[in-house]
Amino acid sequence: MPGLPVVSGRDLIKVLSRLGYQVVRQRGSHARLKCTTSSGEHAITIPLHEEIAPGTL
Repeated sequence: MPGLPVVSGRDLIKVLSRLGYQVVRQRGSHARLKCTTSSGEHAITIPLHEEIAPGTL
């Protein structure tokens, strides 16, 4: 089984945007995304690094 791909924070935000997440704020090297569903809100923080460590995914 192949390992996880190496992605940047900005690439990950693009993928999550297609899944319904929206960037609600950014401070320094991190962005906060939020998704609203029928069961409530879900928020995640994404580091805007060139490469996100596989353990972070």
